[in-house]
Amino acid sequence: MSAAEVWVVDLALRPGDLDRCGAVLDGAERLRADRFLRPADRARFVASHAALRLILADALGVLPAAVEIAVGPNGKPELAGAAEGVLQFNLSHSGERALIGLARDTPIGVDVEAVRPMSDALRIARGHFAADEVSALAKAPLSMVERRFFGLWTRKEAVVKALGSGLSLPLDRFSVSIPPDVPRLLRAVGDESWDLDGPWTLTDLDCGEDHVATAAVQAAEAAVTCHRLSDDWPDHLGRKGVTPRLR
Repeated sequence: MSAAEVWVVDLALRPGDLDRCGAVLDGAERLRADRFLRPADRARFVASHAALRLILADALGVLPAAVEIAVGPNGKPELAGAAEGVLQFNLSHSGERALIGLARDTPIGVDVEAVRPMSDALRIARGHFAADEVSALAKAPLSMVERRFFGLWTRKEAVVKALGSGLSLPLDRFSVSIPPDVPRLLRAVGDESWDLDGPWTLTDLDCGEDHVATAAVQAAEAAVTCHRLSDDWPDHLGRKGVTPRLR
């Protein structure tokens, strides 16, 4: 594989697909799925985690149900068992899309967001983002504020997810460029334990007109390739080492 691979997954399932997806999840994943009150949220979780298992299984040469996943010390999922440390991965889902990132020997984070109306985007930005990001967003044409807000959000979240920092890394202590500028980490201030120093590669990804997405890799000029699962991907969940691709 290249330095990093990202997979775009369509979560609009056919009749019977959800049962196929649920069958490959482990006990912990099923318990998490059962906690969702809304059927749509539960279905999105089951489908996205089944797709993650399919892609990891293809990389490892095992069946999707055989992939062992554990929660790391910072709460970030990681491979366990015989595959421990072989790959780093990350998952995000929003709307009808999931995004799955794989990398060898370097942290990776991915984030996808469905673009939706948000009349208070600037207010939210002022409450959570760095001052230079807010200033840049405020200069955007009114018709572009929402989309650029979500683009900025995915760039920041991808960095946070690569680090596995969760809520311990305040979003206003580092800044990234905002669309349409080339994605990059601009500055970071604070605790060295966040490990924001050093090279990063941020890449915008095409997930369709109604979604925005970013991958963040903690390496300089990392090669990031993007693939898309074919619509019949749930049919392959019982097979070994076969990941259907559209591109």
